[in-house]
Amino acid sequence: MSTIPPIAVSDRIARVVLKGFSALPAVVQRAIAGKPIVIDGQELQLSTQLGLRLISLVGGESFETKSVPVARDEVARQLWMIGDPVPVGEIREFEIDGPHGSIPVRLYRPVDPETDTALVVYYHGGGWVVGDLGECDSVCRFLVKHARVSVLSVDYRLAPEHRFPKGLDDCLAAFDHAATHARELGCDPDLVGVAGESAGGNITAVVSLMTTDRVRMGGAAPVPAFQMPFQPVTDLSSKHPSYELFGKGFGLTEAQMDWYKGHYLNSAEEALDPRVSPLLAKDLRGLPPALVVVAGFDPLRDEALAYAGRMQEAGVPVAVRLFPGATHAELNATGAGNTSREALLEIVGAMSVLIGFARARSRS
Repeated sequence: MSTIPPIAVSDRIARVVLKGFSALPAVVQRAIAGKPIVIDGQELQLSTQLGLRLISLVGGESFETKSVPVARDEVARQLWMIGDPVPVGEIREFEIDGPHGSIPVRLYRPVDPETDTALVVYYHGGGWVVGDLGECDSVCRFLVKHARVSVLSVDYRLAPEHRFPKGLDDCLAAFDHAATHARELGCDPDLVGVAGESAGGNITAVVSLMTTDRVRMGGAAPVPAFQMPFQPVTDLSSKHPSYELFGKGFGLTEAQMDWYKGHYLNSAEEALDPRVSPLLAKDLRGLPPALVVVAGFDPLRDEALAYAGRMQEAGVPVAVRLFPGATHAELNATGAGNTSREALLEIVGAMSVLIGFARARSRS
């Protein structure tokens, strides 16, 4: 479950400062942030540049230079500082059975939910190494409140204690549980989709791929009604050009991705497995309709766009939303300025369209 470490006074002050600076007039923010940063024809968002500037003033080593437990605590504190836990109708935590033991999950429900509410199985980010139910709490709450969906957030096993594919096994089991128990969760079994950011976006794509392959092989197991990979990792076998452009200084770094990969995989050869790098899958036909969200200032930008392109070539209905001036963790910053909330509102609108199509398919 979520294990937020004790919040230091300095972290509480930093949270107040971040919110305060985001409310300043743009001219003041620009004076603090410095000159506009333009790379590859796009300008870094002012509020994001301001946040990065403030973080750089604090200083300190990046978490990949530290032990895994320390890195987990550090990331949890950072996400607490930028999050905004808006109220929802109901939150319930319980455990489900999985191939490696019980899996903690958290169910979010909207106020006065409808009987045909869609259910989003959500996989948090954190490079398969850090993160938990608290990591994506603000995003899950936002989706529940504004899209009026239910969300089942999955606390899957993390590396290096549980290397590939154990965490993925948990995530597949959680989707299967959600699809087969949707009625018990107060949701429509025909409207169960998957979503997640970063490593969770990778898992979203892979679960969609694995369930589609099961059906292709003659199985009768469920397939997501829709998929929403946000800033996904789609290729650990190579570094695409956006690594060189944005691999340092914009939140997620090349060094951090190397650290994640080293902890997640048992060997370098596993990066060629489509369950690790879905971009390398031979056949993407029949995948669920997708919304792929991409950040412009993100080392993962190019591989995410490449995966969306491959799905489109395979005939999969795909909508791509590229946020040109955003960095990798932008969606989690619902409590630090309007940028994250505005992006999530766009995602809510697109998700409503995906759910509408899924509802129409089930009725026909």
